[in-house]
Amino acid sequence: MICVIRQFFRTETQRRLISSTTSLRHHASADSDDNPSVTLYTGAKLPMVGFGTWQTPNDVVKAAVSTALDVGYRHVDCAMAYYNQVGVGAALNDKMKGLVNRRELFITSKLWNTYHAAEDVRPACLHTLRELGLDYLDLYLIHWPMGYQKTDAKIPYNDDGSVAISDVHYTETWSALEELVSDGLVRHIGLSNFNSKQIDEIMSVAKIQPAVLQVECHPYVIQKELIAHAAKYGIVTMAYSPLGSPDSPWAQSGKPSVLHSPKVIKMAEKYKKTTAQLLIRFQIDRNIPTIPKSVNPERIRANFDVFDFHLTTDDVEELESLNCNQRSIVTRDKVDGEFVDRDVNHPLWPFHIPY
Repeated sequence: MICVIRQFFRTETQRRLISSTTSLRHHASADSDDNPSVTLYTGAKLPMVGFGTWQTPNDVVKAAVSTALDVGYRHVDCAMAYYNQVGVGAALNDKMKGLVNRRELFITSKLWNTYHAAEDVRPACLHTLRELGLDYLDLYLIHWPMGYQKTDAKIPYNDDGSVAISDVHYTETWSALEELVSDGLVRHIGLSNFNSKQIDEIMSVAKIQPAVLQVECHPYVIQKELIAHAAKYGIVTMAYSPLGSPDSPWAQSGKPSVLHSPKVIKMAEKYKKTTAQLLIRFQIDRNIPTIPKSVNPERIRANFDVFDFHLTTDDVEELESLNCNQRSIVTRDKVDGEFVDRDVNHPLWPFHIPY
């Protein structure tokens, strides 16, 4: 009986969400040939190529986002933990005065690890909306499955140097995110950096299903099994770090970035494209929306100039053959001059299992 009741509420809540989202369906660029899209389970359109803002300071991000919007990007990905949403919001609101309207944009943000407790979720979301100067988000993600103790610090540490973890489970967090949808603050909710078992746990309690799973994805980490697992639930996988994040503070030293892989360089020459364009097209031809990042105006433009060619099936498979689980985004701390995985002792660290 409990399962039947839960399924009724899930179906009815999602029916209302789909009805609401349909009336706010994105137009223009999201459906344009200049930036194709994938369709979420609600019918909303998620642009295939969005713009990432990680590691971009506030005094730089406004110009970068402004350039991206001028070029044609309509999805902007941000997060509370990037500490630059004020700059992102300034760019968005400037452009909404004439270049675009709000319905043409798809804005994603993320809930940070210190705000996983149910009572902290809504204040965190409202804080993000104030920083961005928006009334609602198109997508709100749980940034990581691991919760930390709530402090003013982004990463709280114990006296012994270990991370001060929280015992809040992400299923509690998810229920609070669902309330944000009901209240109209968020159109869709989703997950970032969750593994297959964690997705299963969310689905077992969800009244509103995740729309998107955002994970690191490029030829060194192709995520084929995880993408297939999410797809069984109708969850769209979005690729962050499609260029391998060579500037990541946690990138493994001594190992070449995927951008500098000889196979990638040779294939890019074949298509007369940059290696970055090739890696972005790799995701598009796998039907994976992605969010490349740059602050260089020419690279911002070039990263969007990827809709005039396709990779052959053989070339997609050749790039997939580079898969070696070489992640750039595994949070690490430096101890005695060596990097160690910061969250490996957290019971909800997603990399305890292969995918």
